[in-house]
Amino acid sequence: MAGRAQIPTNNSSLIAMIADEDTVTGFLLAGVGNVDLRRKTNYLIVDSSMFYDPFHDEIFELLETTVKAIEDAFKEFTAKEDIAIILISQYVANMIRFLVDSYNKPVPAILEIPSKDHPYDPSHDSVLSRVKYLFSAESVASERR
Repeated sequence: MAGRAQIPTNNSSLIAMIADEDTVTGFLLAGVGNVDLRRKTNYLIVDSSMFYDPFHDEIFELLETTVKAIEDAFKEFTAKEDIAIILISQYVANMIRFLVDSYNKPVPAILEIPSKDHPYDPSHDSVLSRVKYLFSAESVASERR
């Protein structure tokens, strides 16, 4: 088909993860983890701590992993040729939304997933918004015929 990007088929077989500790641990137990010869892993655990403020009766989250470290991991995973899918917790993707939204290659595919403490919000999902855009563009094109 003309105009379609060719998807590379070379040994792209790994799944990378950027998520909280519980999510990454679950996927590691399922066999997703990998450590290469340079001792680089295919995951980043985003650490955060929950604190209770008794004066305002609020719970807030303090991020221990820097946004720069998340950005660097995202750039590293998208540049590696052996990664086919990057699973990223949606609340983490929101921290680097500009990078996630500007990424437009088919491989590795970026999939936003919910985490234990942060529910999934379809309005922030970059893949879902692209699908909606494509379907709206197709419906406009079909109406013109």
